[in-house]
Amino acid sequence: MSTDRATSFGTEAANYEAGRPDYPFDAVTWMLEQMPHGSRRIADVGAGTGKLTRVLAQAPEAEVVAVDPDAAMLETLRLSVPGVPTFQGTAERMPLPDASVDAVVLGQAWHWVQPSAASAELGRVVRAGGVLGLIWNIRDERVEWVRRLTDIMHSSPAENMVNGPGSDGPRIEAPFTGVETQQWEWTRPMSRARLHQMALSRSYLITAPADERAEITRQMDDLFDELGLDGETTIDLPYVTHAFRSVRA
Repeated sequence: MSTDRATSFGTEAANYEAGRPDYPFDAVTWMLEQMPHGSRRIADVGAGTGKLTRVLAQAPEAEVVAVDPDAAMLETLRLSVPGVPTFQGTAERMPLPDASVDAVVLGQAWHWVQPSAASAELGRVVRAGGVLGLIWNIRDERVEWVRRLTDIMHSSPAENMVNGPGSDGPRIEAPFTGVETQQWEWTRPMSRARLHQMALSRSYLITAPADERAEITRQMDDLFDELGLDGETTIDLPYVTHAFRSVRA
């Protein structure tokens, strides 16, 4: 997570928390179901404001820690998921001891890491037989208005890695083996205001010049006017959740 875009989210932590979707419980459960019997120590890396952390914390007896490079994001996480220990760090430089966790998961984050270095470092902190889980919520652009929205906002590194033309998905290296993947389709009701918050939490807009952000907002409003989306009315935003899992040799 070394680029300016990768570390830009803290300035929009409130919009990230409000605008980004949570993760389906079934997808998170699937991602972790190969953990060894009795496992409960899970590190959420690139945890952000705790979107994935709060789902992990629902598991009985789970011992979850959250790791993120951005102090502002972790401050929001501590408010949204009280009691979860937080540490500043990255997938390439983990603030955890060797073989100290049973699983490491990254939600909406692997596209920011250096795969070789991250695989090796996460392999250091995950014990043998443990799990690496990766998960993304990607808007379903088979729906025309969603595709138009993405054209306005610009595609993200996540969308290009997981669902882009010719994509083979995330690259995971040793000591993790046997990558499996699964998908879940679902919808989230969104108001005009919430859609703007979602857009403002995206790295492209966060780092864009003010005039470009204003133009993107104007084009989004034109689309929402066309859709009849105003006030408290909502529209179902379709998502496909892509999850991947791999076992540490």
